[in-house]
Amino acid sequence: MPPIVAIAGRPNVGKSTLFNRLVGRRIAIVADTPGVTRDRKQAPALLRGREVTLIDTAGLEEAAPETLAGRMRATSATAVEQADLVLFVIDAREGVTPADAHFARWLRRQGKPVLLVANKAEGRTASSSILDAYALGLGDPVGVSAEHGEGVADLMAEIADRLPPEDTSEDVAGEDRPLKLAIVGRPNAGKSTLLNRLLGEERMITGPEPGLTRDAVAVILHDAEGRPVELVDTAGLRRRARIEAPLEKMSVSSAIEALKMAEVVVLTLDAVEGIHDQDLQIARLIEREGRACVVALNKWDAVADRNATRKALLERLEGSVAQMKGLPVVTLSALTGAGVDRLLPAVRKAYEIWNKRVPTGELNRWFEAALERHQPPLVQGRRLKLRYVTQAKARPPTFICFGTRSEQTPEDYARYLVNGLRETFDMPGTPIRLQFRGTKNPYADDDK
Repeated sequence: MPPIVAIAGRPNVGKSTLFNRLVGRRIAIVADTPGVTRDRKQAPALLRGREVTLIDTAGLEEAAPETLAGRMRATSATAVEQADLVLFVIDAREGVTPADAHFARWLRRQGKPVLLVANKAEGRTASSSILDAYALGLGDPVGVSAEHGEGVADLMAEIADRLPPEDTSEDVAGEDRPLKLAIVGRPNAGKSTLLNRLLGEERMITGPEPGLTRDAVAVILHDAEGRPVELVDTAGLRRRARIEAPLEKMSVSSAIEALKMAEVVVLTLDAVEGIHDQDLQIARLIEREGRACVVALNKWDAVADRNATRKALLERLEGSVAQMKGLPVVTLSALTGAGVDRLLPAVRKAYEIWNKRVPTGELNRWFEAALERHQPPLVQGRRLKLRYVTQAKARPPTFICFGTRSEQTPEDYARYLVNGLRETFDMPGTPIRLQFRGTKNPYADDDK
């Protein structure tokens, strides 16, 4: 397992900018607003030939444990406990503050190797602040400008020198590639609580306040059979008309990007509030992106009439997203844990269907029977001649139908074929793509 490097410090000293710079791409949301990062965010990085896991943390602040700031500090403290090396970041333009001194003393008590980083050190005034940083008792500070990339190469070399020796005894060559799973839904549907329940720890900050999660945060867990799953918690997706603040726009963009990168998406619905138009918009987005989907009806323990609620939710969902007929639904309570054990098996099943391939022989035997049951329709007075079908790819299952003028096949007949594919080859809930390609008549444009 690669060594863990945690980036810690006060709010707004540039931790997320430094995180993005070391990883080599923009992963964490960056803004001038203090406290943008609320949950730990991690990513692999290659620093001077050493593979490491970088963790971006929330800003360290003194606050009561029950407050949001207190919960943010608790998750940062957990990251420090797990780290092999801590990068303690200060703002070189502001100089050493009493809060920096307080948390430097706290870090020394943790007994972890600490590398002091003076960020925003691009101006002349910052040089004196770098010298003042020696008073923190954390050794030689490294001056960098994460925004402009100055001094980052030297910082990478310092990090590599302070990491524990490489452990070459572990054989990770045969390790399975993790299934990419994203949890999406409206704000306050219980996404972060569900992730915490799956992990068995308070990994994400939760609470009654809507919109606590601002960034897409990925973690690795293992299912009951020991297979890895890369689980991504995302910010709540509201209607576009209600999104005004630039920070929320970045959060929503991050959530949509996580959805596009996922293989399976868990659409989390609040079973008490019922299904909203925004939930249906998210379901349609999942279908358009061609992702496998599992619906999680959360807060099921608080539902009074469960049969009626489930029936109403499923009828509206399947009526609005007919292209994903047969969506798997798991009723659960992320708060109490009831039913959560059924979620990952449903995800694995949806993933298998999403990857399904149908042999060409079976496919065309079904195709001939489907054409006999319902002949292709007349288009402009001439009947379409559909000849054969083949599967082009999986993820999602994609089929191509060949024939004379097959590209003119009406939508309702294409839907009949898709429903037949879904039912005959047991592919409920997954998006199915059916494309039509015609054969060109070589004499059609002949003027002779």
